[in-house]
Amino acid sequence: MQKKITIYTDGACSGNPGKGGWGAMLMYGDAVRELSGYSPATTNNRMELTAAIEALRALREPCKVELFSDSSYVVNAFREGWLERWTRNNWKTAAKKNVENTDLWKEILELTARHNVTFHKVKGHSDNPYNNRCDELARQAIQKKP
Repeated sequence: MQKKITIYTDGACSGNPGKGGWGAMLMYGDAVRELSGYSPATTNNRMELTAAIEALRALREPCKVELFSDSSYVVNAFREGWLERWTRNNWKTAAKKNVENTDLWKEILELTARHNVTFHKVKGHSDNPYNNRCDELARQAIQKKP
């Protein structure tokens, strides 16, 4: 039986593009693990994706995951079938343009194939303490770097 893990993620950018940070919380029972990281030149969407990737990468075995994000970009790609269309269309959008962040989308697809992941959208900068903590982790990551 797979472990049930709850993950919250968030990304932030100072300028877009600009310096970026990401934060994630992984929860299993009473255990909570916080992760964060920094990128000197990135976009907000890349940081949102990176947060989810790094959280999933931290899992050591296949798990049942409930992943919460305030990023419509990340959540809708899975829930609205964008990824299926993009892969079917050789990473082209409906407008026949290249899909942005293809490298990260391919990576998250590999990780979600390993785990049983359900994506949930949460309202950002609201009353969700886990989302707020992830936002704080992402912003702290930006501040720690020059």
